[in-house]
Amino acid sequence: MEVFLMYFLFVVGLVCIIKGGDWFVDAAAWLAEVSGIPHFIVGATVVGFATSLPEVIVSVIAAAQGDVDMATGNAIGSVTANTGLIMGISLIFMPLAIKLKEYLPKILLLIVSIIAVWAFGVSGEISVIASITLCALFAFFVYENIKSAKSQLSANNEQDEKAEITKAIVAKKIFLFVIGCAGIIVGSELLVNYGTEIAASLGVPTRIISLSAVAIGTSLPELVTTISAITKKQSSLSVGNIIGSNIIDITFVLPPCMIAYGKNLPVSAGTIWVDLPVLFGLSAIAFIPTIITKKFMRWQGVLLLTAYVGYLAYMFVFH
Repeated sequence: MEVFLMYFLFVVGLVCIIKGGDWFVDAAAWLAEVSGIPHFIVGATVVGFATSLPEVIVSVIAAAQGDVDMATGNAIGSVTANTGLIMGISLIFMPLAIKLKEYLPKILLLIVSIIAVWAFGVSGEISVIASITLCALFAFFVYENIKSAKSQLSANNEQDEKAEITKAIVAKKIFLFVIGCAGIIVGSELLVNYGTEIAASLGVPTRIISLSAVAIGTSLPELVTTISAITKKQSSLSVGNIIGSNIIDITFVLPPCMIAYGKNLPVSAGTIWVDLPVLFGLSAIAFIPTIITKKFMRWQGVLLLTAYVGYLAYMFVFH
């Protein structure tokens, strides 16, 4: 019975994060719009940050409890899942041509962020200097997003429409905002606590559980977005969301973890010499051919998904 309850509460945590994240994103975007913030800034900052909130909270709670493998594993694992699993699925169903000028700055920023985490992590920890550098990269990402959105808005000559405001709608959105945030926090707590217990009961290191089950769980909002984009045949929306989420997860999750931990954040040798090189390899598959051909192709999706499944199999066999 205790074993069943452990797995049940882990799944409850996942459900709370998924639904809580959905409600929180919807309400946060609406509240930002009615406050007078232009749509393009909402899309570039508020929604992007909100979709990464599950990863932030799960990792920060883990770090505050001293579980650094869960904290760093979830942060790195979410980016790996986004790239190998979610982008792989997206490209298999919807290859696309791109305007390189729009994608290249974000692709390069993502690669630089991964290299920065690896370079700082080689010492065995994420220090204050490393955290400041990652925060600077995050700030540049927000700046680049706003600049790009302004350029597109000017080119399209679009006007922002004001969101409808009534007492009933305001009450509903505030309720969803509060409940969504609470759902993410409660779900994150359950995910961390019972994910750790499941790892211990199976004899699997916490790092492996956090890189797989927890990371995929906190990446489910991106998977839902991808499935929605596939059904609506909006491939650029899916890929753009994945790239943006990856940058936020790399640059904005680890610094708060270091603060919550109270000192330099330890990084395991497995993360440095296995997980980050795998992430870099997946990113190379996803982006180098695209930079050359200006296309995301179906074979890249197949290779990404195959490599990701192989990576998961390797972790569980050789942990």
